[in-house]
Amino acid sequence: MSAPQPAPTVRVQAEDFDAAREEALLLEGRRDVGALVAFTGLCRDEDGALAALELEHYPGMAEAEIARVAAEALARWPLLGLTIVHRFGTIKPGERIVLVLAAARSRRDAFAAAEFLMDYLKTRAPFWKKERRADAAPGEWVAAKTEDDAAAERWR
Repeated sequence: MSAPQPAPTVRVQAEDFDAAREEALLLEGRRDVGALVAFTGLCRDEDGALAALELEHYPGMAEAEIARVAAEALARWPLLGLTIVHRFGTIKPGERIVLVLAAARSRRDAFAAAEFLMDYLKTRAPFWKKERRADAAPGEWVAAKTEDDAAAERWR
């Protein structure tokens, strides 16, 4: 009989998160985890051109869709824990946007699951990003990049 699948933690929030605290919560009381892969995505300033990103989402839908993909990751790899935190609202350069934590017995499973989730979050998660430019010029909606789409294709 296989061990029960862990319930993923999925949060979409305006507030910043503490990656070390999230890791501690995921690992608390665990002695079976051999690998924890942590990815934190940050807002970059695009060589000084970006004042902030405005991230929008549909409340409820975003969480449900991320939870669906988290369940897919749990079905693909024998994970022991999974945390995904994604922010919305105004995010300035240097601030955190997203956190993915994947815990497993082996590093390969943890790395693969974290990479799968980030490829999904970059290309298909229901978030919309608009630039707020430092020069106050009208910002553009941020489109998915070709290289991000190509990276996501390998998981199909």
